[in-house]
Amino acid sequence: MNILLAGEGAFADKHASSLRNIDNASIGALVGGIREDAERFAEKHNIPFCTTDFDEGLALSDIDAVILATPTPLHAEQAIKVMRAGKHVQVEIPMADSLSDAERIVSVQKETGKVAMAGHTRRYNPSHQWIHERISRGDLILQHLVVETYFFRRRNVNAEGKVRNWKDNLLWHHACHTVDLFHYQTQELPSQVSAIQGPPHPELGIAMDMGITLKSPSGALCTLSLSFNNDGPLGTYFRYICDKGTFIARYDELFDGYDRPVDLSNVDVSMNGIELQDRDFVSSIQEGREPRASVAQVFPAMKTLDQLERYLT
Repeated sequence: MNILLAGEGAFADKHASSLRNIDNASIGALVGGIREDAERFAEKHNIPFCTTDFDEGLALSDIDAVILATPTPLHAEQAIKVMRAGKHVQVEIPMADSLSDAERIVSVQKETGKVAMAGHTRRYNPSHQWIHERISRGDLILQHLVVETYFFRRRNVNAEGKVRNWKDNLLWHHACHTVDLFHYQTQELPSQVSAIQGPPHPELGIAMDMGITLKSPSGALCTLSLSFNNDGPLGTYFRYICDKGTFIARYDELFDGYDRPVDLSNVDVSMNGIELQDRDFVSSIQEGREPRASVAQVFPAMKTLDQLERYLT
């Protein structure tokens, strides 16, 4: 399978590294935003074709599918354009930054029949898979999911310290991971939602701190704390408080409540959530099936984010 990768930032790098481990897939072309950065990225990953023109890359006849690791405001239009061009698409989280755009993506997927998935990596991390399997079997009952999502973004820069030409969003981007994960682990939509946010950044105009709470119909709670003001290591950490133990997920790793590691070696074919996500994308296309994080499967999270946005306003 020949893939067009759009983006040359930190997440594009993760996808490029992961795809090297998948025998039946390769990156045939790169679309970048800044020519010099894109050319360096293409050279690093041995990508044979590089352009800054998205339409030029999409028009290549030998491209089967596209992975969009581009700025959030571009996701919806690019994903729709890819599907209408007859190619499959994986769009990084979030698939859109509004409910109306997410609805358009789901509609075009149904219309075209192409595989379309979003980069909801938490559905693939071995740590969260381990928990999901035990909740599904009835071995664990989730009582409270407590999550910290912290960054230090008082300037408009990305994870690599480079200046952005777009604004990140605590709700539509970073909360999306946890909102969808809570849906996925409980298999329920929240019956109650609430949110508060701090004052906006004086220049960026975006909320820098936010608190979100969710409650499922069966009684499980989710408490999510988010900040762009945290001066320390960036990232997200998940504490699963269950009826039979507490577990802490740190991306692909899992620990019990006493910080003892949990063996995840038999969970999946890799210990890398991004690689597992890309494997599902490739195999779902080849097998003609719906991926675990299809746009239809994750769409309910967009509805909850819309509820939270309306709650905040």
